Amino acid sequence: MCELRNGDGVKPGLYTQIYDIVRQIQRGRVATYGQIAYVVGKPKFARQVGWALAALRDHDVDEPVPWQRVVNARGEVRMGQQQIDLLREEGIEFGEDGRIDLDLFGWDGLV
Repeated sequence: MCELRNGDGVKPGLYTQIYDIVRQIQRGRVATYGQIAYVVGKPKFARQVGWALAALRDHDVDEPVPWQRVVNARGEVRMGQQQIDLLREEGIEFGEDGRIDLDLFGWDGLV
């Protein structure tokens, strides 16, 4: 089970909720950290969404979490070249400025 470390200031189980939402983002779409936070009912917790995704390497999860599909509000990736490569494999295109057009590739948020 994915639980938070003590001291994160968040109720245990939030990471699991975040992972469940991220699993619903369709291939070829991206969502923002803030969008995921809003969907789980914590609209000011975008940073905690990032922490949850970064913590994936420290937690065993029952099914894969497509972490690469979560980007910042400007359509930029924060997890490096691996994230870019995975998104390109899904058909996501990057502009000359390195950003993803969220109007074209953004997730509609329906779960």
